[in-house]
Amino acid sequence: MIALTKEPLMPTNLSEIKQINRKIVTIQEELCDGCGVCIPNCPEQAIQIIETSKGKKARLVHEIYCDGLGACLGICHKNAINIQEKESAPYNEDATIARIKEVAPDMLETHLKHIKSHTSVNEQKTNQLHDHVVCPSVQTFSWSEKKHESQETEEHISELRQWPIQLHLVQPFAPYFQNNDLTIVADCVPFAYANFHRKFLAENPIAIGCPKLDDPEAYITKIAQIFKQSNTKTVQVVHIEVPCCFGLVQIVQQAIKVYGKNIPLKKTIISIKGKIK
Repeated sequence: MIALTKEPLMPTNLSEIKQINRKIVTIQEELCDGCGVCIPNCPEQAIQIIETSKGKKARLVHEIYCDGLGACLGICHKNAINIQEKESAPYNEDATIARIKEVAPDMLETHLKHIKSHTSVNEQKTNQLHDHVVCPSVQTFSWSEKKHESQETEEHISELRQWPIQLHLVQPFAPYFQNNDLTIVADCVPFAYANFHRKFLAENPIAIGCPKLDDPEAYITKIAQIFKQSNTKTVQVVHIEVPCCFGLVQIVQQAIKVYGKNIPLKKTIISIKGKIK
């Protein structure tokens, strides 16, 4: 017997979400008998069973939780589920993960595998959302350039080769993370350490965050996802010598435990005067 789901977690700004034309699951309630077999077959947990005047029926919790990839297709014995292209709220990966952790944490790994299997689709989707709704901060891309310095000025060329860099915004399946070493940086470090670009950006992808002001649990989850999706070889934590900044090391250590496999961890401490300690 399928139990009714909990009240869904929702972003607070749903009224501000702009609609885009995309593929999304639709459920024909007149065909649905409320059996609930679709729920465990939805990695995103985007479907719930509700009580209606006509009995129990399956409905989307909200459009933001449905990625439109159709993992639930072919499961319904009443053929009540299909995919349609229509004006809908865009899929929200962060909100979806928050919901999965709340209502069905055992489905999180299934969801991550599902997303990884559709990496190219999600990259296309990210670009589509960038065009229609989302600011450029979440568009995933990387690049390479010949390293050189101007002979006429003192301006140096940036070593950054990826976007985004903030832990909340990076996608665990981003191509620049794949089979690579990872550097996780406290966001005050580049201001203190003058040689940051050459020392830490030249080779490895990075992700930045603040262990004091940001959500440690969210960071643990995101870093563990990067490890799982990207086959991370080693991880380095670069942080300032102040006490609160050591929390970034603890966050990464917890993420390694969640990942369940040993990853070599290197710690680099920067003094507030900009020296490696």
